[in-house]
Amino acid sequence: MRQILSACVIIAQMVSAQFAVAENETIRAMTFNIRYGTAPDGDHVWPKRKALLFDVIREHNPQILGMQETLREQLDEILEAFPQYSSLGVGRDADGGGEYSPILFDRTRFDVLESQTFWLSETPTVRGSRGWGANFSRICTRARFVDRSNNRVFRIYNTHWDHQSQPSRLRSGELIAKRLGEIEPTEPLIVMGDFNIGPHDPAREHLTEAGLRDSFEDLKPKDARVGTYHGFTGEVNGDKIDAVLVSREWGVLDAEIVRTERSGLFPSDHFPVTATLELKTTK
Repeated sequence: MRQILSACVIIAQMVSAQFAVAENETIRAMTFNIRYGTAPDGDHVWPKRKALLFDVIREHNPQILGMQETLREQLDEILEAFPQYSSLGVGRDADGGGEYSPILFDRTRFDVLESQTFWLSETPTVRGSRGWGANFSRICTRARFVDRSNNRVFRIYNTHWDHQSQPSRLRSGELIAKRLGEIEPTEPLIVMGDFNIGPHDPAREHLTEAGLRDSFEDLKPKDARVGTYHGFTGEVNGDKIDAVLVSREWGVLDAEIVRTERSGLFPSDHFPVTATLELKTTK
């Protein structure tokens, strides 16, 4: 009888340990403005730097990868190089072409429950629409996932705000915050992208007021060398315009601005930003 009880205890402990591991499974998220592939960038044109960009993705192995300035040809090359990824999102132009802000995800781990691209304008469902003085159409791709490792549901938003129009950035932040307010408040959120303004700009305050925090600032608040746009120079003293923002349900285990460079070659004119996240235990 004691042997049976002991065996039951051992089995219960093993099951408990398995659930504990599943509950605390980490997710590495990366936001990466990869610079559009037809840009006339001299020594940093896409064919010369794409292998290095692939190496950066391979080394950091994000399970969720939000990209910006991504043309269809670039997206296809990345998906071919990384068959574990599937991609969500469409191009910002009216015909679905042009620059994407896609969400790439590890399809061996996550299932998609829903996804959508909306335009940052007064008419978010109108493809190709442009709003509030933006120089180009701007978009946000969003998705709802379930993690097979623990059956928990979470949401991802990936966006690219206008590079010149502050009214556009302010209204873009307001629109995304409004969309966040319409979803189930207990579902964990990750909002990532190239915001084209620093973390303390009023446009970003809409997201802060929606309960999001910058994962890098959360972990490394005293780091002063946080520039993420460098124009292929490696400059680090600018604003941190690229970010992985998270809701309170996430614990931040690690965060990094990835400054990979090889013999003067950079993978993009932006440094990608990563965050290793862990969902807090539910009660």
